[in-house]
Amino acid sequence: MRIYRVQLVYGLHTFTRGLKPGEVIDQVLAYCDTRECRMFDFERYRLSCRLPVVVENLHTRKCFHSGKGNFFVVELLGKEGQPVEYEVYFEASKSSLHGILNLFVQSAYVRDDAHRGGRPHRKPIGFLILLNNVQMNRRTRIPK
Repeated sequence: MRIYRVQLVYGLHTFTRGLKPGEVIDQVLAYCDTRECRMFDFERYRLSCRLPVVVENLHTRKCFHSGKGNFFVVELLGKEGQPVEYEVYFEASKSSLHGILNLFVQSAYVRDDAHRGGRPHRKPIGFLILLNNVQMNRRTRIPK
């Protein structure tokens, strides 16, 4: 059994949203980093509280390539008895610290009309294969 030491980072897209056309950013809800300003989103924040469990179980999930260099999983969540698809986008890389990998959870949101998301078009790949490839400096081949 191989053990991976992973440093976990959550991006601001997991709990914020972009502005809607014509919307002015409410400074009370503005959340900015060095690249952008977004609006705090209470629903995304509520759902982001479940991300630690999703991440903890990535090794048991099917991971799909987004076509943009990162990967995603789809988690089914119940909302008032209705199932919803929750997409979680992430990227793995080597850390500057010896023997440690970075896992950057970039974004997470409910797949809906406004967010059609990355419907899987290719075969899934195992999360542990992704980590192994990063650790061994191998390019991950995307299964067709």
